[in-house]
Amino acid sequence: MLAMMAMSSAQAQSDYPSRPVTLLVPFAAGGSSDVVMRLVSAKVSESIKQTIIIENRPGGGGNVAALALKNASPDGYTLMMGHTGTHAINATLYPDLKFDPIKDFQPITALISFNNILLVPEASPAKTPAELVAFAKSRPDGLTYGSQGVGTGGHLLGVILAKQTGIKLVHVPYRGVAPAVTDMVAGRVDMMFSSYLTASPHIKSGKLRMLGLAGAQRHPLIAEVPTMTEAGFAGVEMEQWFGLFAPAGTPDPVVRRLNREFVAALQSDEVKKTLLPQGSIIILGTPEDLAARIARDVVVLGKVVKDSGATPTE
Repeated sequence: MLAMMAMSSAQAQSDYPSRPVTLLVPFAAGGSSDVVMRLVSAKVSESIKQTIIIENRPGGGGNVAALALKNASPDGYTLMMGHTGTHAINATLYPDLKFDPIKDFQPITALISFNNILLVPEASPAKTPAELVAFAKSRPDGLTYGSQGVGTGGHLLGVILAKQTGIKLVHVPYRGVAPAVTDMVAGRVDMMFSSYLTASPHIKSGKLRMLGLAGAQRHPLIAEVPTMTEAGFAGVEMEQWFGLFAPAGTPDPVVRRLNREFVAALQSDEVKKTLLPQGSIIILGTPEDLAARIARDVVVLGKVVKDSGATPTE
């Protein structure tokens, strides 16, 4: 009986995929990450000759989708686009998290990453990060900064900058990056760390000014913008990454097949031409590479979250 079951399992793996695959995206439809995942999945679907159904499961900073993946059958037919929040930050931010970001999931591959940009409205006197810090020190009440929400990269980068420089920054969390950018354009907040994609129309119109990139190296799309390290603020950086996951226990042959397919799709010219103008970087790698990234960020970003004193209900 056991031999027959083993043979049946091996047959199922060799035939994978024999039916449509569901891919959970922890964001609302139409957002930049959703658009990227649909583009990449369409390329993979062509290759594996099976439909990939994108199912949007926003909510709880990505925890709604992550919990659904944890409880899914580990057969490769339910996947998820996870990110820095779901698999690193939330482990510390949410004290009652219903999943373990390391034990409950099988990494498949990293997908893309981006680094936030330090932005100020056009009326700001600051032309460089150093001038912004000096401006903040001249204000008794400090400066306000918007973010995409509590525990997001934009929030935590402000915490890092304030701690390193000793300036006072008052956090103003929003429900997403778009309304935060809108309020900064209107002059309601003094600064923020935002993705290039969301802010680019206002950057091009001159309503917002880029001061520094919170990454290890400059991005070719905006090569004129120095990194925060180059501007004199080493350590004010955070990679916002996205990766593909399956439930823990998914068979290794299935994991390796998915890794090959998604890596190939991301390396296609069509996908590359779409991602570069968004300010994204293709990172790829093996399942082991993504697992190492998570293990590192759970510790590093967990400390930042603790230092911030942030809670999900802030």
